[in-house]
Amino acid sequence: MNNMVSSPLKETPAQPAEQLSFRQRLQERLSNVVAQLAAAGALLVIFVLLCFVSPVFLSFNNLFNIVAQTTVTAVIALGMTLVIITAGIDLSVGSIAALGGMMGTLVMVHVGWPLGVLIGTLVGGAVGLVNGLLITKAHLNPFIATLGSQSAIRGLVYLSTNAVGVYNLPPDFAILGNGSIFGIPVPLLILVLLAGIMHVVLSLTRLGRHAYAIGSNEEAARLSGISITRTLVAIYVILGLLAGLGGMIAASRVISGQPNFGIGLELDIIAATVIGGASLFGGQGTILGTLIGAFLIALIRNGAVLLNINEFYQDIIIGVVIWLAVYWDQFRRRRLMKAV
Repeated sequence: MNNMVSSPLKETPAQPAEQLSFRQRLQERLSNVVAQLAAAGALLVIFVLLCFVSPVFLSFNNLFNIVAQTTVTAVIALGMTLVIITAGIDLSVGSIAALGGMMGTLVMVHVGWPLGVLIGTLVGGAVGLVNGLLITKAHLNPFIATLGSQSAIRGLVYLSTNAVGVYNLPPDFAILGNGSIFGIPVPLLILVLLAGIMHVVLSLTRLGRHAYAIGSNEEAARLSGISITRTLVAIYVILGLLAGLGGMIAASRVISGQPNFGIGLELDIIAATVIGGASLFGGQGTILGTLIGAFLIALIRNGAVLLNINEFYQDIIIGVVIWLAVYWDQFRRRRLMKAV
């Protein structure tokens, strides 16, 4: 009697559940590919258009500036991709980058610039640790936790130097943001290296697998034995480290620490990840997509400058692009839900 009752309960739902899971994963992967192809297509179209409408677009100086400017956004966006995959958000990255840049340059005045860059990066990691603990231990919503951090950290930036820039830095420090090796911009080399590392982290490590699992279903991830606290804290620390490094690269470009740096930077960073196919609902996102999104935003802003378009219109354009990206994300999720 027991066998007659228990057998159907075990066997009947198991097979369809496996098929459904495989079908859903396949649908999600196809959806991710489509999102990345759409972003890459938009990037290519804008690039070609700018080649025709602006005679200086393809100049070495302009392309170098695009790469250097994109590097700061893209480096931080690599970490933001991890956070958004877990269905989180960090609104404090602009302030973290400013704090890292200021602390690093303050140290640099007295010691060599490599140590200053290390200190600035570690400061960012320390702030990321605080954000991670606020979210996991104090159980604050990521939006609220990092919104508070954004304000508090910006205050620390201004207090650290009375809102005055840091100057008289070692001339060699400019290599980080303006240098080149065999004609290849150093910022681009840094970005490629970090992107490769982050791709490996997302694709081949336990941290990456756990990030996707948490973003897809946090409760299921917890029940499967994943340490939510450890994973999220590690991810926010990584984002903090990358934000601190981004702040140092930005400081290197102007060979000074600027307290006003990073205001509004989080908008471009979040936009880059979302445009590249990362879902604000969690569980989806790739490093390649984020890079495409970052360079797409950079081309839009650079093209607007070359065409003498008012800066306020640039913000409107980026805002509309974010609307479209989020709408597309919601649309494809609804289709996935209907399909399964």
